[in-house]
Amino acid sequence: MPARLGRYAVRRRVGSGGFATVWLAYDEQLDSPVAIKVLADNWTEDHQIRQRFLEEGRYLRKVESPHVVSVYDAGELDDGRPYLVMSFADQGTLADRLEVEGLTPAQAMEVVRQVGAGLQALHDRDILHRDIKPANVLFRSVEGADGQTVRAMVGDLGLGKALDMSSRLTMVAGTPSYVAPEQAAAQAPDARADQYSLAALAYLLLTGRVPFTYASLSEAMNPGELPPVSTDERPFPPAVEEVLRRGLARDRDDRFPSVTEFVTALAAALGPIAAGAASQPWLDRDPELTQPGPRPTVTPDGAALPEPDLPSRRGRRVAAFVAAGVVALALGGGVGYAAQRQLAPTERTVTDDSGSLSVTVPSDWDRADATGGWEPPNADGATFPALSVGSGADWATDDGAAEGVFLALLPSTVQPEEVPKHPECDTAGRTVLDNQDGNASVTVVYSGCPGGGVTIERVVQVSSNTLLWVQLRSDALATANRVLDDVETHGI
Repeated sequence: MPARLGRYAVRRRVGSGGFATVWLAYDEQLDSPVAIKVLADNWTEDHQIRQRFLEEGRYLRKVESPHVVSVYDAGELDDGRPYLVMSFADQGTLADRLEVEGLTPAQAMEVVRQVGAGLQALHDRDILHRDIKPANVLFRSVEGADGQTVRAMVGDLGLGKALDMSSRLTMVAGTPSYVAPEQAAAQAPDARADQYSLAALAYLLLTGRVPFTYASLSEAMNPGELPPVSTDERPFPPAVEEVLRRGLARDRDDRFPSVTEFVTALAAALGPIAAGAASQPWLDRDPELTQPGPRPTVTPDGAALPEPDLPSRRGRRVAAFVAAGVVALALGGGVGYAAQRQLAPTERTVTDDSGSLSVTVPSDWDRADATGGWEPPNADGATFPALSVGSGADWATDDGAAEGVFLALLPSTVQPEEVPKHPECDTAGRTVLDNQDGNASVTVVYSGCPGGGVTIERVVQVSSNTLLWVQLRSDALATANRVLDDVETHGI
């Protein structure tokens, strides 16, 4: 961890991805915590990536809105990497919130209203966001006349684009479940594409489910029929469904003329359902996770701020293998937490509890060890060896930025025809079939994943009736390849 970035004293790392690392730092001159986003060193010489990084700062700097992340400063480190100094979202993201629990209608409407205000501020300056989703909605606590409130802000304009440029060069980008059909089809988008994404977000917050589930951007080009908004558990007036249906219209000419008009119509349709003190703090504040701690220039009275304890890894539903029937893969609940660690400073080897599997990983992949095995589907209750390690507990989630690897044995006499899909990634490489030492394998590399890294799926027939499944996510393909080379089975 660097002691300083420019004139800012660094406290800890907030997160990292393939393109950048974000640090929590302290502005000693203005007595305030800030977030500093630094371009990853492996992209310093890439002019296009560097330009996109700087454009994000310029776009954000053009907009003055409490609901858009602010850029306070910019600079360049001694090694040439640019950085942006931004407002610190001490309350995390909407994705963080939804991991804990859902929102009430009043809370949902307040989030939609504030995100809509941020988007409208961008559109008023002729800027598109193009990637509205829970991970890009940030929360910040603010003090005011009414006490402490939580403010929603639009962040991460890495895919942002000036409207006057959108007709000249259109890059297919976005998150399939939230992207507008015309954007998925690489047509020149306008502000109504962001409105579509906001309507998809509103549908999620009100119903607890995304309106559409797509495996790829190509599927998002042709959305199906919108599922009903109301259920017996969550009934809504018909007007709410009408507003959401219009905001999610396949033809953008059928949507509202602006984001503001969509938000106004949704609030009117919800009526008293959305009433309540939604602007009051409703996220738990955890000082170990969200606060900067003592000023770096002041000796703390007690111990230094500890590293945060990350939440345990949640089970993740992935696409099916097509083998002898459909097999859905997820981590079992009875996973132990222990690992064998080597003393080498840059790498460590982790072995599962049965001694059947081992892998050597970078030494900082040490925040999510699970070595106690799992119970695969179609295994009749039998437990098989498995292990999982990562640099963060969220490494296997669709929008997680951490790195990690999962190994598991499962019973099967047939190689799968498919490996799990990763719609959160931009592209999938060709399927590579191999047969080394009599062990048939299938491997697919997905690139452009959250944070800019790669996700790799590999299945190896290690015996006549046993498969080895490897799922790996890394910021760099070189690191991923080294980890894959160091996967070993024992006694099989």
